[in-house]
Amino acid sequence: MVVYLDPKLAAVVLVSDEDKLLFVRRDIEPMLGKWSFPSGYVDRGEVVEHAAVREVREETNLIVELRGLVGVYSSTDNPVVLAAYAARVTGGKLKPGEEAQDARFFLLDALPDLPFPHDDQMLSDWREKFPTTNNN
Repeated sequence: MVVYLDPKLAAVVLVSDEDKLLFVRRDIEPMLGKWSFPSGYVDRGEVVEHAAVREVREETNLIVELRGLVGVYSSTDNPVVLAAYAARVTGGKLKPGEEAQDARFFLLDALPDLPFPHDDQMLSDWREKFPTTNNN
């Protein structure tokens, strides 16, 4: 019998509003209490883009429209593969969900410390592909 230890896919969303980005203060491990981009695992059989929109709604109560793929990120010896998307808000009222202690927008020049290994690269790629002058 062959057993495949497949990677787990997570969707990460960089939600912008003019010169601000959305973050959630995590209420779960890993990185409990740290500010991070809204993100979560893609369910088996779920469209990745739908998971991205769902995760933002679950964590922030906001409805978003995806603007495009920022990139796909993975590391040796880490089973999680990240699909990062850019998005803009189209509805909802900002409030933290069950897995978030808080949710808020931060100015691009005053972002919180980014806790995960690929966050800096995602932010750099987002800035390159989705310049702030065109975020809305």
